[in-house]
Amino acid sequence: MKRSTIRLGSTLALVLLLSGCATVRTLDAAKPGAPVVYSGTRLDWYSLNGGCCPLDRFGAEPPRHAAIDLPASALLDTLLLPFALAAVLGIGLGVSGGL
Repeated sequence: MKRSTIRLGSTLALVLLLSGCATVRTLDAAKPGAPVVYSGTRLDWYSLNGGCCPLDRFGAEPPRHAAIDLPASALLDTLLLPFALAAVLGIGLGVSGGL
């Protein structure tokens, strides 16, 4: 019982943290012409260096605490790198999702 409560709490915390993740925000925005490869990491870096108008450039607002989000976005961007490169190169992976 205690283990399942810890797992549920951990999963809930992960979902809440990812909702503010720059990588999730930029990929969800799907703005034409916006960077795809390491998009969340680039958004965090752009924000930390005082970049103007991230919404125009990336299609998403940076997280409130970009410095805290940067390592998580770098990790998630690295995990998603093969898919991002395929999207940039126009390679169809034949993957479908949803219900």
